[in-house]
Amino acid sequence: MSAPTENRSTVTEREARQVAEAARERDWHKPSFAKELFLGRFRLDLVHPHPMPAEESVRRGEEFLAKLRAFCEAEIDSARIEREARIPDEVVAGLKELGALGMKIDPKYGGLGLSQLYYNKALALVGSVSPAVGALLSAHQSIGVPQPLKMFGTEEQKDAFLPRCARTDISAFLLTEPDVGSDPARLATTAVPDGDEYVLDGVKLWTTNGVVADLLVVMARVPKSEGHKGGITAFVVEATSEGITVEHRNAFMGLRGIENGVTRFHRVRVPAAHRIGPEGAGLKIALTTLNTGRLSLPAMCAGSGKWCLKIAREWSAEREQWGKPLALHEAVGAKISFIAATTFALEAVLDLSSQMADEDRNDIRIEAALAKLYGSEMAWRMADELVQIRGGRGYETAESLKARGERAVPAEQMLRDLRINRIFEGSTEIMHLLIAREAVDAHLSVAGDLIDPAKSLPEKAKAGAQAGVFYAKWLPKLVAGPGQLPTSYGEFRHGVDLSTHLRYIERTSRRLARATFYGMSRWQGRMETKQGFLGRIVDIGAELFAMSAACVRAERLRTRDEHGREAYQLADAFCRQARIRVEELFGRLWTNTDDLDRKVVKGVLGGAYTWLEEGIVDPSEDGPWIADATPGPSTQSNARRPYGS
Repeated sequence: MSAPTENRSTVTEREARQVAEAARERDWHKPSFAKELFLGRFRLDLVHPHPMPAEESVRRGEEFLAKLRAFCEAEIDSARIEREARIPDEVVAGLKELGALGMKIDPKYGGLGLSQLYYNKALALVGSVSPAVGALLSAHQSIGVPQPLKMFGTEEQKDAFLPRCARTDISAFLLTEPDVGSDPARLATTAVPDGDEYVLDGVKLWTTNGVVADLLVVMARVPKSEGHKGGITAFVVEATSEGITVEHRNAFMGLRGIENGVTRFHRVRVPAAHRIGPEGAGLKIALTTLNTGRLSLPAMCAGSGKWCLKIAREWSAEREQWGKPLALHEAVGAKISFIAATTFALEAVLDLSSQMADEDRNDIRIEAALAKLYGSEMAWRMADELVQIRGGRGYETAESLKARGERAVPAEQMLRDLRINRIFEGSTEIMHLLIAREAVDAHLSVAGDLIDPAKSLPEKAKAGAQAGVFYAKWLPKLVAGPGQLPTSYGEFRHGVDLSTHLRYIERTSRRLARATFYGMSRWQGRMETKQGFLGRIVDIGAELFAMSAACVRAERLRTRDEHGREAYQLADAFCRQARIRVEELFGRLWTNTDDLDRKVVKGVLGGAYTWLEEGIVDPSEDGPWIADATPGPSTQSNARRPYGS
């Protein structure tokens, strides 16, 4: 039996919530389509007509994509990366020469200054040939040094680090620790002030790019002391600093070429000038950075969908069973229809969210989170369906297929590579809670004190009065709306009638808001424990957002004479499929096994069902569930391997 892990930090549930709540962006200075959707207000005007990029942005973006495509086709050998579990040095050198490290960095710092839209198109392109290369570029730019410095860095920091990030240096983001995942209140890495420096001590886990990085963004806790506010704080750290040891390069079921490791800091001295923002702002910086940084994952998910569709089309037309092509068998055809319609919707969600980020007229924190959640879940399902369509060949590796004379289609690799996206940058379960918190923000703003057990009676009374005013105005608006008028959204009728789906979205948005209100009324302060209910609420909102994006994109393509008829067909198919999923989710809001599941879990943890585990041999080797992360000097050799060394 493994010994318990020592030196764990102890944080109460309330303390953990307080840390997470303090890091949230509390104010809404700009409109949010998704936030309004959860409140029962279908603000189509915020996304239609579909926002369009500037001509110069398109020109520069397309010019770069052409160069990047040529490089991917000629220089990136996906099979070699999978086989050797390494991205060759020459590939990274070529990406640097192209300027791919600085796609989102302003030209005045040596970057390309691409829009979010074209940055995501580039990631989708690279990720389609090698998800590992896509992860390298994404981790470097979306959550590594460039993005937080762009948003929160000083001019001196930008001048010092951004030119390096644009052309030569690879960066990594270090937040997670062996015993700290999505609960940052337990962060153990410390940064102790010492004159005009900080001294870092601690261990970081799952440091994507950390094995090869030149620059690191490190989150560490500054102790509160005289003259120091303290709290979780962000630092730019030179990877070659004395006291930094990459103790291990991690290996995974997929993304075998990523350089992800364990990094130990022992008395690492960091100049105070390298601190990003004030002390205590680190977690807020991380979360704000992710508001747009999260769009990199759905970009690669959309690219994966395109590849799944291509392979499904080619294979199911070639393969014959019982006298006709595989695709013409209804059981297989339904899978192909799902892949085609969902790919269209994922790209619609991605392009809409990206262009909204570029225009900066809307607050897209919920949209980006929904894109990440929905993209990662649906891409996994599409890849799983592709493996099923391919049958035994889908389960066989590309290398084995090639060795016996067939096309080397890496379907099983795609499934393995995509699986991490449901965990990366906020697991599906955490994304449900994060989005749910934002979705009910309006309610908590007016009635939060009413359901907070720590508040006094006078505070509850005041909150009750505020809530009464808000709900007296809000609730009546959930009764009726444009979705009940057969003439609404008539501009979306062109051969195929998409207006019926938009009316459904409007009606269902109000229904969703009513369900959320009923849940809050029923459970009040216990609402946050109803994670099954909240997850379904969020999933319904995600489907409605995707339906909206699909319809708006179809109309944009129609007006521009770009496959408009086909786009309308795909949008219609997707919306009809999504509506079935939405109705199922609504049914499961109130008809589910959530309460029973909790009882079973208590039985499992209490040992009531250990008899059920009999009759097997556990192949796991002995050892602690969580590695010891006690601060101190490293006893291992440095596994750091910068590219080109």
